[in-house]
Amino acid sequence: MKLMRASWTLIRNAFLLGVLPLSAFSQMPATPVHNIVLVHGAWADGSSWAKVIPILEKKGFHVTAVQNPLTSFADDVAATKRIIDAQDGPVLLVGHSYGGAIITEAGDDPKVAGLVYVAAFAPEEGQSAVEQGKPYPTPGGGEIRPDASGFLSLTAKGITEDFAPDLPSVDQQIMIATQGPTSVNALGAKVTHSAWKTKHCWYIVASNDRMISPTQERSSALNMKADSTEIPASHVVMLSHPAEVEAVIEKAAIGAADQK
Repeated sequence: MKLMRASWTLIRNAFLLGVLPLSAFSQMPATPVHNIVLVHGAWADGSSWAKVIPILEKKGFHVTAVQNPLTSFADDVAATKRIIDAQDGPVLLVGHSYGGAIITEAGDDPKVAGLVYVAAFAPEEGQSAVEQGKPYPTPGGGEIRPDASGFLSLTAKGITEDFAPDLPSVDQQIMIATQGPTSVNALGAKVTHSAWKTKHCWYIVASNDRMISPTQERSSALNMKADSTEIPASHVVMLSHPAEVEAVIEKAAIGAADQK
């Protein structure tokens, strides 16, 4: 019986190849990029993606969240590149906030098939995240405090009113307790490669963002010629609107595969 089924499969495939034009096969949708690498931003860690990861995995994607040390831009890019190197095929790289600067640099890797920016910085070559944001002041910028070692943190007010105002108070308190102090050198380092110039890009604008100006986000999306989606959310849009963010990532995984 198994032999008969195998023979029938061969005959059917041969018949299809004989009667269907090759153009029909070329128009078939590509298999989505399987490997999704998520890159968090400043004052955060990989748990920033905790609500998006289960949705992506339920859809069959292989998901890895980078744990950036936030000690320097070079260290964060290196951490992201290690995760890219560990994947078994093409990668869709997703960055939130300062993570956008990281994927702008690390995304130059040939394994990276596409880039998704989530309320993120997208610097030009020779520009830092801080420099890109200078023309677009935001309320959250006034709640950043340095320590004696050159690391920056957000005040509790900054997190509850500016960083994550649309999250439940219990989630806000967890973010206050677990935020990762971020080196001033990380945010001030200039990128040397702008991967968005050569890779297909998607951008999620958080229209209620008080950390990165929505005007800056829209300008970045336009400058990159990215496929843009706007969501009425705070800076942590992936936590307050995980289903909508996952939908964009899924769309990008399909779109990036079509570019290969």
